[in-house]
Amino acid sequence: MWTVENRRRYRRGELRYPSDLTPAEWAFVEPLIPAAKRGGNRRHVDEREIVNGLMYILSTGCQWRAIPKDLPARSTLYNYFDLWSWDGTLERIHQALYVECREDAGREASPSAAIIDSQSVKSAEKGGSRTRPVTMRARRSRARSGIFSSIRKAS
Repeated sequence: MWTVENRRRYRRGELRYPSDLTPAEWAFVEPLIPAAKRGGNRRHVDEREIVNGLMYILSTGCQWRAIPKDLPARSTLYNYFDLWSWDGTLERIHQALYVECREDAGREASPSAAIIDSQSVKSAEKGGSRTRPVTMRARRSRARSGIFSSIRKAS
């Protein structure tokens, strides 16, 4: 419900883009981002800017090539998106935010009930999709058949 307290809490006017993380949001997400790997060069990008760039793409639905110039380069953003998708970082961030939102709403961390729509029930009554095994007829080699011969017959 929009109260004075909630309006202050969700105000994003001081941010560069509405999708940027507030300091409180960043404090929650930062520990979930893995540290740079040992042995190589140190990171030259700000992880917060990477998250802001990914949030911009998710909230606006823009193409990778349409990312504003004041965010990290699209290749950098895409590389981090690919890496964090592969190593599970994005899934961990999503799960932590999901649990936090449920607990803020006074609910248990994981739902205890599920909603099934009528379409799901209809397909379950029919037994789901049935697939028949598809077999192909064996191909016969033309080289071994009596009809085909690579040797010309004398006539």
